[in-house]
Amino acid sequence: MRKIFTSLSTLLLLAIALQFFLAGMGAFDSAGRDESFVPHRALGYGILLFAVVLTLLAAAARLPGRLIGRTGLVAGLVLLQIVIAEVAGAIDDSGGTTSTTAKLVFGLHAINAIAIAITAGRVVAQARALKPGDEPGTTESRDRSARPSR
Repeated sequence: MRKIFTSLSTLLLLAIALQFFLAGMGAFDSAGRDESFVPHRALGYGILLFAVVLTLLAAAARLPGRLIGRTGLVAGLVLLQIVIAEVAGAIDDSGGTTSTTAKLVFGLHAINAIAIAITAGRVVAQARALKPGDEPGTTESRDRSARPSR
């Protein structure tokens, strides 16, 4: 299960990198803002779903608590990302030009994206560092728990 989780967490990190690419494409597209960011928005919802499923998989596999928590943090940050975008969109009712407040809120969207990427990278690093005996229910972990502590 450890290898599957590591592979899926790497795939999540790649999806996040693609998300940055799509944001850049949308920012420099000549079409309207709503139309330009459709792929970015769609992938964002997909990343949220994937991060939630990955968190549940980590919990079901009984991976270390910090790894489960950090994976859940990725999902939480992605959810916050959606909230930030919605709030900025709700503030921006200036009739075609973006208000200063909306720009500041969208700036938080960019900072949060960096936090998502860093956290997802740490999940991948932590998953790769897992040893076969780190999973509960494996022979190695049962053998270690049966030994008396010194």
